[in-house]
Amino acid sequence: MHLLEGALRSYAWGSRTAIAELRGLPVPAPHPEAELWLGAHPGDPARVVTGGGEQSLLDMVDADPLGQLGPDSVASFGERLPFLLKLLAAEEPLSLQAHPSAEQARDGFEKENAAEIPLDSSVRNYRDSSHKPELVVALSTFDALAGFRDPRRTVKLLSAIDVPELESYAGLLAGQPDSDGLRALFTTWITLPPPVLASLMPAVLEGCVRYLAGGSDSEFVAEVRTALELGEAYPGDAGVLASLLLNRITLEPGQGLYLDAGNLHAYLHGTAVEIMANSDNVLRGGLTPKHVDVPELLKVLDFETLDLPVLEAEQLGNAVEFSYATPAPEFTLSRLELSSDDPNMRTHTLESEGPRILLCTGGRARLTSGEDELGLDQGAAAWLSAADAAVTIEARDPDTQLFCATVGTPVA
Repeated sequence: MHLLEGALRSYAWGSRTAIAELRGLPVPAPHPEAELWLGAHPGDPARVVTGGGEQSLLDMVDADPLGQLGPDSVASFGERLPFLLKLLAAEEPLSLQAHPSAEQARDGFEKENAAEIPLDSSVRNYRDSSHKPELVVALSTFDALAGFRDPRRTVKLLSAIDVPELESYAGLLAGQPDSDGLRALFTTWITLPPPVLASLMPAVLEGCVRYLAGGSDSEFVAEVRTALELGEAYPGDAGVLASLLLNRITLEPGQGLYLDAGNLHAYLHGTAVEIMANSDNVLRGGLTPKHVDVPELLKVLDFETLDLPVLEAEQLGNAVEFSYATPAPEFTLSRLELSSDDPNMRTHTLESEGPRILLCTGGRARLTSGEDELGLDQGAAAWLSAADAAVTIEARDPDTQLFCATVGTPVA
């Protein structure tokens, strides 16, 4: 049981306040802070604080995989930590993106290796051989685009903004309101020649302005406002059109969103805890100056509609633990709500069942395992290896919140 120092990632879309405030550090931060990686990904492993100093979690796992991960995890996922936990803070929208399936990731990684594309190349799609199912749980109000909306509602949206230049495209989907129609329309939009896009985009945005000014129909206000915001941030980007095809979602604190392979999505704004398979594979579809490989993206995308993707946590029998059920075998995430003021909610014990990462997102906690004790302030994390004994968590503040990440249940 040791403190875990995350690896801070700075991207332009990150926040100068959210992660720093959570960690009790001065604000504003010198640079946008987008993600805090808490895991053993080779690209940026977290560091374990021991009596002898700091050591890379990746090196610790490599040196003793059975002791750190346990035999069950090693048997199912090999000698690597199968999940990556993150703090995520989006001040501006992330790119429109999707992640490959396990088979697609393996094939793509092998092909790009064979083509001798460097791992750090800007045109590299596959930086490892793993798929990347992911779950995000909101710490603040969290806005996102996720999965394709029912085509019939999208036809209604396109009709509501009343743009003559969109009629032929709306007709394409109205004539085939299913996954094939969505594929046809998305492919058409994302491959529009620049002159056509330059003419179409202003007309669409003007239609969005008129829709908001009309005031009589509020059904698509969030979708239209998002398109306008994206159009301002990414002028001339076909991803702005693609956003009109996706579910516009707002998560409240504690609500989650699970995304499997092929789901097109973009996180727009907010702070969250995110957990995923230990991968960094991203196929981008727009809203970014980075590389967009349209043919490869189309191979990966799932055009089936995604209905009501908001995930509510299930309260477990101990009354302080809330679990987020997903089909991902690599990870399980739960939320602990403890209180120093309530004897029934003051402590919680985690049995020794494989590797865990604990992240404190509110208040303070004290961890006890045998003779060892460890304090966790808000924003701090701890690494619990498979060899550690059971750990008792004691709240030191009235509103103490922690997230617990561990290995999921392998698919039989």
